[in-house]
Amino acid sequence: MRTLLIALWLFASGAHALEAAIVEKLAFGESDEQVAAIAALVAAGDEKAAAVLQALAEGELQTAGKSVLIVKGEEATDAVTGAKVAPLPAEREDVIANNRLRRELAGALAGLKLISPQREIRLAAAKELAGGADAAMLPLVKKALEKETDAELKSMLGQIAAAMELKDGSKEARIAAIRMLGGSNNPNTKMLLLSVLEKGKDGSFAEPDEEVRRDAQASLRAVEGRLAWGERLGILFTSISLGSILLLAALGLAITYGLMGVINMAHGELIMVGAYTTYAVQNLFRAHAPGAFDWYLACAVPAAFVVPAAVGMLLERSVIRWLYGRPLETLLATWGISLVLIQTVRTIFGAQNVQVENPGFMSGGIEILVGVVLPWSRIVIVLFAAAVLTGIWLLLTRTRLGLFVRGVTQNRAMASCVGVPTPRVDTWAFGLGCGIAGLAGCALSQIGNVGPDLGQSYIVDSFMVVVLGGVGQLAGTVYAALGLGFANKLLEAWQGAVLAKIAVLVFIIMFIQKRPQGLFALKGRAVEG
Repeated sequence: MRTLLIALWLFASGAHALEAAIVEKLAFGESDEQVAAIAALVAAGDEKAAAVLQALAEGELQTAGKSVLIVKGEEATDAVTGAKVAPLPAEREDVIANNRLRRELAGALAGLKLISPQREIRLAAAKELAGGADAAMLPLVKKALEKETDAELKSMLGQIAAAMELKDGSKEARIAAIRMLGGSNNPNTKMLLLSVLEKGKDGSFAEPDEEVRRDAQASLRAVEGRLAWGERLGILFTSISLGSILLLAALGLAITYGLMGVINMAHGELIMVGAYTTYAVQNLFRAHAPGAFDWYLACAVPAAFVVPAAVGMLLERSVIRWLYGRPLETLLATWGISLVLIQTVRTIFGAQNVQVENPGFMSGGIEILVGVVLPWSRIVIVLFAAAVLTGIWLLLTRTRLGLFVRGVTQNRAMASCVGVPTPRVDTWAFGLGCGIAGLAGCALSQIGNVGPDLGQSYIVDSFMVVVLGGVGQLAGTVYAALGLGFANKLLEAWQGAVLAKIAVLVFIIMFIQKRPQGLFALKGRAVEG
């Protein structure tokens, strides 16, 4: 406590220079002189002072004669001037920090971070103190609060000071602190307020004053309501994220299954091919263009579309074309193709999972509330799914190929009679569906490891989305994917992941029994007839 008071006095008096006498007292002085030197270095508030204290805390502060050195490995710098010292003196002694000095150092380093000129350091220090701080640091926190100009940091420091006042303060100070904590978004605040309302074994309250308890109860309700909204926002975002992934995985299947009625059991493996294509492009950039690594997705996205699309067109031409109208044989053939693709990938890349690294712009996230972080990777995938959906909609509604696809979907015989090349449309449509599956694999590679069994985790969900939305219906696929995403996440929060899957599957079975055509039924003479 004395150290902090000295530091505040020096800070207020404007002593900001790192002086040789202070460093010498820290290295050579008695215990009280070392404590005063620590306080003076806190008051200096610059990077050199922080470096000296950090070196002492980590056992890297040494003396050589009258010089004080910061020694890291075989390199040494002068603690006062920051100049490099070469050669490294042979005769050196460690500056030993006893338990008392270590306690003072912990508070001093935290204090230096709070008054650091760099916002990031102050923010990190404030977040660290928000988890719990010694009441002895209250004067330094208040001093930092007076000097702070950043609105976010000022709010955080105010709540930290309120939490300290709550532990040791008068009735008026505790009530003011409780009301300040009522505006917090931090889950730790809830624990502090609950501690005020705790009862002992004899049934008496930990806080004897009823007015303080009443204010604590009101603040607790406000904090709980705010945290509940944070949880709802988190569930909403994760639901949209899962829905966008299901949409990407099911879009291609909606085209192939809706157009040709082909139950393509290899659809999941085409997702896997897209993911491994992304992995291969990443490795090419890492080996040949490491400086442009953050841009590898610009090449990986088209490659993840083209490679599965080419595989799909080859499969349609060589195998599937001869099995139209024979659903059982088609199912067995595509299942066999899926096994071949899995084994091929295992032979080329190995059986172990591989990791696809996120570009720099997809790292980290946005913290909208304490404990509620929206990862950039998920945000980008949601936007990517929206872009793919928009592209498919434009293709199907604004191009000649889209017109042919819709015509063949509604009435294949009539489309063939008016000159539509249905075999060619089948090939292009199947390739388009497989290419979209590859894009889903590219997206999935950004949120998890890539392995030969990647696609098998999504094939069942993809079929559920297509059947629920309505075969061949783009709008139905969108609504079904987002609906299943919300249902899964809401039920997971209530009953867990396994029961959520079972409940969703039971619902789909019951829904299809009542409405076999799905949410949206195709309209056309072939259907109406």
